Amino acid sequence: MLNIGGLHQGVVIDHIVAGMAMDIYDYLELGKLDCCVAIIKNASSRKMGRKDIIKIEGPFALDLDTLAVLDPNITVNMIQDDTIVEKRKLRLPEKVTNILRCKNPRCITSIEQELPHVFRLTNPEKRVYRCAYCEQKYKESNK
Repeated sequence: MLNIGGLHQGVVIDHIVAGMAMDIYDYLELGKLDCCVAIIKNASSRKMGRKDIIKIEGPFALDLDTLAVLDPNITVNMIQDDTIVEKRKLRLPEKVTNILRCKNPRCITSIEQELPHVFRLTNPEKRVYRCAYCEQKYKESNK
């Protein structure tokens, strides 16, 4: 079994769907950080079977809305002095800005490129977001 050392201070993004860690790494632009970032792929999990984990060393401000849109089942653990001081379960935000992109070629965001991409949650059970301008449904394959 692989043993990855603990963090003295930092953030652990846990319960990521297996295979999604690199997408989250890219989306959060973790490659631009000047600290240690560990990605654990396909770790065994009693709850999920397999999961990915991302560990980020040091203080780090995390966009929880972005994480929730990518995978609302993620758990975020805040670590200080080698101890989990806070455990956050994510919830889908009612409104997201510049996380999702509208793919409707007739949407105003296609013409007015400086406009923010705003989506509203219309069906939480199915994780459906719709563009605030044209009502286009966001589809997972549009990421």
